[in-house]
Amino acid sequence: MRKLTFDYSMRVDYETPVANCYYTFKCIPADTARQRLEEIRLSVKPGAEEFPKETGRGTDSFGNRFLYGSVRSSHDSFLFCASGVVSVGLSDRDPLENPAMLGAYRYPHGLTVPGEGLRNYWESVRLPEEDSAFRKCERLMHCLYRDFTYEKGVTQVNTTAEEAWRQRKGVCQDYAHILVTLYRLAGFPARYVMGMLLGEGYSHAWAEALCDGSWYAFDPTNDCVVTDSHIRLGVGRDASDCRINRGVIHGGGAQTQTVSVIVRDADA
Repeated sequence: MRKLTFDYSMRVDYETPVANCYYTFKCIPADTARQRLEEIRLSVKPGAEEFPKETGRGTDSFGNRFLYGSVRSSHDSFLFCASGVVSVGLSDRDPLENPAMLGAYRYPHGLTVPGEGLRNYWESVRLPEEDSAFRKCERLMHCLYRDFTYEKGVTQVNTTAEEAWRQRKGVCQDYAHILVTLYRLAGFPARYVMGMLLGEGYSHAWAEALCDGSWYAFDPTNDCVVTDSHIRLGVGRDASDCRINRGVIHGGGAQTQTVSVIVRDADA
């Protein structure tokens, strides 16, 4: 077991003042067999006075915790911060929590619908029949890491797995979308994971596959099985199901968004 502290902040600066802002944040780590939330602190600015009464919490159909609320006063910047402590590495797998949701993870959806390129790639991969389900999923991760290159700025948030695969370049979201697609082509229910990784930077993404009745997590960007360096925030069929932040505003014009994520050892 390992304890990690995390600090997530998102600041949005607006070209012109915003009259109303309605927000939803999926930035509260889940309690699972693999991890446990120990502490959480949340803040929204402006609107400190409104924060306690205007903000609520809920859980979506995928089991993701979220915070929702609004800022009704005029403002030209918005800041959301979440920080806390999570115990990770409590287990090497998560149980199948809700069998009724398996259908959602078996079939292509949204950004994970394969095209000819990914189908041909899957058919070219040779997985030994004698391998366990876990070993097959691990081998697929290694193949993707070998054949795909990390590069910023060549894909967007709405880039599909097939589009990213055509250029063989992308970021963690693309790695995760492609691996989820390959797992489903191989017959394994799979889900996209949004979370945070030890270090400083941005949010991170990886994939989970159901192997012999349990969810195992694979990080294709770093070519590793997830152990005690990752904090899970949300899961879904693809990135659109578990984006950390969503919102609706009235006014504002052009906007600039700045995100910072810091994850450290609690005892460091």
